[in-house]
Amino acid sequence: MSAELNEELEEREKAFLVSVDTGDFDVEVSLDELEELADTAGADALGRLVQKREAPDKATCLGGGRLEELAELATAHEADLVIFDRELSPTQLRNLEDRLPCRVIDRTMLILDIFAARARSAEGRLQVELAQLQYMLPRLAGQGTALSRLGGGIGTRGPGETKLESDRRHIRRRIQALRQQLQAVEQQRALRRERRKKDSVQTVAIVGYTNAGKSTLMNRLTAAGVLAEDKLFATLDTTARALKLPDGRTVLLIDTVGLVRRLPHHLVDAFRSTLEEAAEADVILNVCDISSPEATEHLAVTRDLLMQLGRGDRPVLTVFNKCDRPAALPALEPDGSEPLCISALNGGGIDRLLERVAAALPPDRRRVSLLFPFEKGALAGLCRREGAVESEEYVPEGLKMTVTLSLRILEQVREYLTEE
Repeated sequence: MSAELNEELEEREKAFLVSVDTGDFDVEVSLDELEELADTAGADALGRLVQKREAPDKATCLGGGRLEELAELATAHEADLVIFDRELSPTQLRNLEDRLPCRVIDRTMLILDIFAARARSAEGRLQVELAQLQYMLPRLAGQGTALSRLGGGIGTRGPGETKLESDRRHIRRRIQALRQQLQAVEQQRALRRERRKKDSVQTVAIVGYTNAGKSTLMNRLTAAGVLAEDKLFATLDTTARALKLPDGRTVLLIDTVGLVRRLPHHLVDAFRSTLEEAAEADVILNVCDISSPEATEHLAVTRDLLMQLGRGDRPVLTVFNKCDRPAALPALEPDGSEPLCISALNGGGIDRLLERVAAALPPDRRRVSLLFPFEKGALAGLCRREGAVESEEYVPEGLKMTVTLSLRILEQVREYLTEE
């Protein structure tokens, strides 16, 4: 029986969701997302506990009374774990483990766990392991008893129990080794980018909030066969496929990992080379689930990360996906232009999207008239493959064509240009 099937057959864990409301963000919306994350990881939410405070307690995050209430609830409902909707300090994590009758994880641990379960490529697994070890290193001190309880379950997947029980020097050596391996991957990625620039290959990147429909859009445009599920972080590994635009240009379309609010900085650092691949694309598609009531904030999360990565002046097209669902559509994009409304699932608006992508790419094409002698049929075939043919006509001198071509192809057929 496969590991995936075994995992599906395992009994789902029961969890309590906990948040401290300091007024920094909408607690209920964040807890809704935390419940989705828990569901993706394989846990069912038993209930929620929220405490309003000016700041989290430095020792236990919650106040003493609420912590006792949480311990009683966890015992009464036989909870497997408690999930805090913020990143806990090493001290808070240790104290909570001592005071509660079940495992304790925080938002960061939950997201890292999902990444560990879903990363498929060698690079993805390296990135996740690095993020997990960087997160765990300061939390190893004084966890001898806690580590012995890591027999499985959410928050324990990834680098493995043997690594977590190793001493700090071993963990640091492993982090250094992972960084070196990822640095080699980044160098290869940089070389590929340079080669694409040399070959005049233009790139279009799909970015956006998790579960916005990016993989569905990728499949719609390129038949890439990328896993598309109605779950958070269904896709973690970057996928690149060729896409032919209406003007005849072929670009490289790149799908990327989804984003969430307060994405753990360890993950941003580990996935930086992958995210920079998208940020350096010639055109960026910021895909948003317009049927979500949080659509505006989802768009802002992506824009903030792109700015953090220094995307420069590259054009960003905001794409409102799932427009076949009832929703209040925004009147304008942030730049004041008409919104791009599509349905990646049924294909609505895709033609318009491709036209906007072509218009946003740097101009490297010209509409020209050509006259090929009959013996130059191979060049005519090249124009058909690489360009957008407007008209063809056989005349006594040969084949007359009106076609839009890239400057690179134009150089190969320049001697057959006509004055028209």
